[in-house]
Amino acid sequence: MAESLRDQLLKSGLVKEVREEKRNASPSRQAQGGSASGQPYAGNRPKQGGKPQGGRPGQGGRPNQGGRPPQQSGKPGKPAQPRKDGEIDLARAYAIRAKTDATERRKAEAEAAEAARLRKERKRKIEELLKGKALNLAEADQVRHFPYGDKIRRVHVDTAQLAAINAGELGVVQQGGRYLVVDKAVIEELRAIAPEFVALMVDPDATSESDDGVPDDLMW
Repeated sequence: MAESLRDQLLKSGLVKEVREEKRNASPSRQAQGGSASGQPYAGNRPKQGGKPQGGRPGQGGRPNQGGRPPQQSGKPGKPAQPRKDGEIDLARAYAIRAKTDATERRKAEAEAAEAARLRKERKRKIEELLKGKALNLAEADQVRHFPYGDKIRRVHVDTAQLAAINAGELGVVQQGGRYLVVDKAVIEELRAIAPEFVALMVDPDATSESDDGVPDDLMW
């Protein structure tokens, strides 16, 4: 019987040489998935319609070499990019508004406190100025009418005081709802502090009649 092709190759030594060439092939080339014949390595190539072999799902079918867990890239995530459309972040806008409101509130409180202090100081000065300066008489039997605060007011005086008021030597001031007869010097000092409390001070050089033709010293 004729020898088979395999037996002929063994005798000729060709088969042995081919095997040695395969064993001596570069390991790096085999690791890269190639074979001695130059063909790509297809040992772990997934079959059509089936699952990839030799690897974990999500790893492209490649086995995990050396049992090591997959390495993370290690690069931190990029920070959120700031807005470029000119809009201010809502939280920052609230913070700015709260700071502005707090500043305005403190300013208003400071102004109110200062106004209250000034009123208190002025009241103290008025009380000191008028203390012991009232010339009202308990036995006064005359009444002097005068306009003040859009109304007609009156104060009781005697005959001498009435004449002095009409001559501009005495005046009338308002304090705590009362009308006090005081000297002209007191009237001048009060005008420098609180002119709105001067109720009556006749100018002797002015006409003795008001615009409606009623004398200022009219008694009724």
